[in-house]
Amino acid sequence: MNQINIFILAAGLGERLRPITTHIPKPLVPIIGKPILQIILEKVSTLPVNKIGINLYQKKGVIEGWIKQSAFKEKVKLFPEEPILGTGGALKNAEPFLSGSTFLVHNSDILSNIDLEKLIEFHLSSENLVTLTVHDYPEFNNLIIDENGYLIDLRHKILKSETLNLFQGKVQNDTYASRLLSYRTRFGISKLKAFTGIAVYHPEFLKFLPARISSIVDAWLNAVAAGYKIGTLDVSSCYWKDIGTPSAYASAVIDALRADGETVYIHPSINRCRDINMKGYVVVEKNNRLPKNVSLRNCVILPESKIDQMAQGAAPSIYENCILGPDFKIDLNESEMLGSSNDKILIGTGGSERKYYRINKNGKTIVLMKCRNNDADYQRHIEYTNFFSNHKIPVPQLIESEPDKMTATFEDLGDLSLYSWLKCRRENVEIEKIYRKVLDILILIHTEATVNVSECPMLQNRIFDYEHFRWETGYFIERFVEDIKGIKVKNLTALQDEFHRLAIKANSFSKTVIHRDFQSQNIMIHKGILRVIDYQGARMGPPAYDVASILWDPYYRLESNTRERLLGYYISKMGERLGEKFSERDFRETLLPCRLQRHMQALGAYGFLSTIKGKKYFLKHVPEGVRVLNEDISILRDEYPELYALVRGLYI
Repeated sequence: MNQINIFILAAGLGERLRPITTHIPKPLVPIIGKPILQIILEKVSTLPVNKIGINLYQKKGVIEGWIKQSAFKEKVKLFPEEPILGTGGALKNAEPFLSGSTFLVHNSDILSNIDLEKLIEFHLSSENLVTLTVHDYPEFNNLIIDENGYLIDLRHKILKSETLNLFQGKVQNDTYASRLLSYRTRFGISKLKAFTGIAVYHPEFLKFLPARISSIVDAWLNAVAAGYKIGTLDVSSCYWKDIGTPSAYASAVIDALRADGETVYIHPSINRCRDINMKGYVVVEKNNRLPKNVSLRNCVILPESKIDQMAQGAAPSIYENCILGPDFKIDLNESEMLGSSNDKILIGTGGSERKYYRINKNGKTIVLMKCRNNDADYQRHIEYTNFFSNHKIPVPQLIESEPDKMTATFEDLGDLSLYSWLKCRRENVEIEKIYRKVLDILILIHTEATVNVSECPMLQNRIFDYEHFRWETGYFIERFVEDIKGIKVKNLTALQDEFHRLAIKANSFSKTVIHRDFQSQNIMIHKGILRVIDYQGARMGPPAYDVASILWDPYYRLESNTRERLLGYYISKMGERLGEKFSERDFRETLLPCRLQRHMQALGAYGFLSTIKGKKYFLKHVPEGVRVLNEDISILRDEYPELYALVRGLYI
């Protein structure tokens, strides 16, 4: 593919997005830490780009300053306008820049996953003067497209001309429908579509633009009238969002969080969170201070919003379903923000096949779990909930189960997990304090639940045995080493022998009830109290596996000294509870093999969830997962040389 030019339309006034654009030019409005202009520039930079042009008008100095500080400063040429020239005038103004080759035009307020390389290839293989990306978006469907995908006219142009004719008395009994029917008869029109704001142009198109303020739409129609082909590429299956209004912007931010597998984003510049209650989706952009005793639910806090000055006294300050700015608060409709109905909101970003919904019942929210008909974990979830609740293990209260429907309702624990809580910078003392509370729960599972496990035969008979350990290492090889890394193991027989020996050792350790996925995303913080979720995979296994899961968690790296103190805390408390039945020496002997098993299981899961389930956001945790695996196998390199060599290859 030959190099092309890029032109980004960034001169708009952003009137629909006020009051946000009173403070921030629309192209620099942030989407979880990145201005939308940066997101677009990063995307187009992956193409065979010759030059990138950007037109400017509204707050041009601010945008220019940002570009000069960015990684794109050497690639971008700016085209300031005075007055603003419109979408057509902007391209005409840059004609010497654009005339040398095919060029792609991208609006600066559009987020999408449209494949731009495919678009360019499609255009170059066609005889189109212009190729517009279009989609079915009823709110904006305005382009009249024939059965071959070529632009014929615009709906509002027809309506405008017919209205004028009717007003002048030139047309009687002629409606838009009859006009459209005549177009169908003449051209085979099959559909109405909306323009996405992304298109590719042959430089010859520039001759249809007048040297003045103009709309690019008029130039399209003039080109069609002159016999040129304005083609379309239908991208209706792609994600697309126009951030032109506050509600659309907030929805785009939440979409970005979901796409990243997150519910909370706190900019790294935020120094501290103290007693902040977060629910739903929360985004706090740079240069903000979060005061004590603030409750945030479905909130987007823009840069320099001075929320600490908005908060009033000692009483809790509550912000819900809103955008907060330097001197404004925009209240929004929750269903529009979340893209869900108010009575049923999908929650959770994990890897589970089960669906969880927040629903309203009798004036309060509860969580509805919906399982597949063949989900064997459904009954385990119900029985384990009752068992753990009976022995003071803090799990959500079961409200009702309906096995015939494979549904159950539970107490709503909110949205704040330990994982999300840790997103905000905190003092080590505060982190260690909450992790001790987490370990207190784990100790209850390893002791109280274990002593009474005969009350739950379904759990008592589910053993984490040799076969399960071997399944984990096979999972690691197939889903991570082969699928993610694309590596074929050279000496598989020797490696399988090492996995065999590792599984025998892990299976020989004393067993207790274990959660089996005891990591930070499965610890909820509700009204200041910790609760455990996603425990239906519990088994009888070595307790060190759970300890490895939480203290060597790829989702959050604990400082080494903090981890060692927490490990000492767990050992001390287990000794207090079990006395001579607990041996610190024996436990420490089990820890390293269990860490190896857990790390490989986690990496296998990331591979499976990202490649098979399409949840690519799990890949961001791979580097830390590989790091801790490399760290631990280095200690046992003499015992497992083949695994050591494999992991070193992954790490390097």
